[in-house]
Amino acid sequence: MNNLKKIGLTALAGSLVVTSAFAGELTATGSASMGVANITGTADDGKGKNFSMGNSVYLAGSGELDNGMTVSMSFELDQGAANNSAVGTSDAVAANTGAVFDSHYVEIGSDALGTLRLSGHGGSSAQGAMDTTAAGDLWNSTIGVNGDVGPTSSAGDDMLFYTLPSLVDGVAITASINPRSADNAETYAAFGVSYTGVEGLTVNYGQGDSGTRLAEVDSTSMMASYAIGSLTVSVSRTDVDYSAAATDEVWDSYQVAYTISEGISATYGSETIDTEGTTVDEEVTGFGISYTTGGMTISASQINAEGGENEATADTDRWSLSAAFAF
Repeated sequence: MNNLKKIGLTALAGSLVVTSAFAGELTATGSASMGVANITGTADDGKGKNFSMGNSVYLAGSGELDNGMTVSMSFELDQGAANNSAVGTSDAVAANTGAVFDSHYVEIGSDALGTLRLSGHGGSSAQGAMDTTAAGDLWNSTIGVNGDVGPTSSAGDDMLFYTLPSLVDGVAITASINPRSADNAETYAAFGVSYTGVEGLTVNYGQGDSGTRLAEVDSTSMMASYAIGSLTVSVSRTDVDYSAAATDEVWDSYQVAYTISEGISATYGSETIDTEGTTVDEEVTGFGISYTTGGMTISASQINAEGGENEATADTDRWSLSAAFAF
């Protein structure tokens, strides 16, 4: 009996030694923020002033296999975050109150084969990774609260994202798949191309599908930015084609960013949303300034939106102050 125990313990010790050869490294980082914002205007729905906070912990691990491939994983702990527990239910928000498990993924890759990432939650399609407007989605802080969902292709849960290995210096090619589900009419695919071969220049192009069984959406995004010295100028356009209704949209945006001094920068941007079948465009402009020192960033912004929901008399004004911390 004692010999059997010795054999078992020896085998266990051997397995632990083998396992340790594949052990990687696990790191933890965090972010926190606190701020105040005020929304007014004829399109205001009574929000007024409100305080906000953010608090996330990111756990990430990675390791290299014997064949040279790298495996990594990451997930976010975020108080109040929505997770998969209520997807598809009418009380999704209520059911996720107090949830802490947010964005998470597993990734495997190598220089020769590229990188494959599976996002269980909080993923992005290849086009969705490029559809942020040049001005930084100002609409989301103003007219976005009134129903605009933004120019994105399929994103979210069960997203498979592939980055091809480097074929040409300065060119990155990505592709993604979101499988058919109860909501998806079919398996949605997207691709993206990014060029950074000229110093200071970045050009992105992405195309992808999304939507639901009876309302499919085709989105195409183009963006270019050029930095020279302290000045960066960016422009973007996203075309959104809705199959179910004649409400196609064109999102045009630009931004001018200037680094005033070390740690201090200012931006001015504009976004215009032209919706088919309407005579009033939604227009958003915004100015922001930020100061970064160490792991702290203090920022202030003023945003004005006109033509919300394509109504000529609908306007929204929003100012905000915030302090963000990284550790």
